[in-house]
Amino acid sequence: MLVKPISRGQCAPFILEIHYAKRWPSISYAFGLFDRDELIGIVTYGTPPSAPLRRGIAGDKYKADILELNRLCLKYNRHNEASRLIGGSLKQLPRGRIVISFADTSQGHTGAVYQAANFMYCGLSAKRTDWKIKGKEHLHGQTVADEFRGVKNRAEAMRAKYGDDFYLSPRPRKHRYIYIVGSKKYKADALKSIKYTIQDYPKGEKCGPE
Repeated sequence: MLVKPISRGQCAPFILEIHYAKRWPSISYAFGLFDRDELIGIVTYGTPPSAPLRRGIAGDKYKADILELNRLCLKYNRHNEASRLIGGSLKQLPRGRIVISFADTSQGHTGAVYQAANFMYCGLSAKRTDWKIKGKEHLHGQTVADEFRGVKNRAEAMRAKYGDDFYLSPRPRKHRYIYIVGSKKYKADALKSIKYTIQDYPKGEKCGPE
């Protein structure tokens, strides 16, 4: 099996048809796992959309270095395919990057695949709420909010359009994982700046796609 860069178009069937989120993330780098000539898995990395998140991981010094592993999807999900894909892709990322990824508790994930790839575990994400519209609960909270992107008071605009159908819902918390890509010096310096506490891995899930 081989891990190599792929195009956005090659990612489409995996992101839009197989992955549970079924929505495009920000993609700066994409890699595929190939079994001979067959593409059997994809992983993508992009800049996190949240500026506070980028700054909050390791401060202003490293905010431009933050990448999020935002999609991991396998066609067959056979033994060790996920960890092989992640490990192979990390080796091909530009040096001097701090990679963050999340394992969704609402999907029963604890991040076993990140544990297998030697990510550091940094606890659960903060408690937050998502914007929801009755009858459109399948839409991601950010997708709902983006309808009024650029409007000064988006919440007020949402309520004006949807009335009581617009509501707030608790967002499922996610397990947070970090991996530092770079030279020994970069890794050591960046590790000192990580603002999260490194914790023991949570248990309870077999290694598979997130």
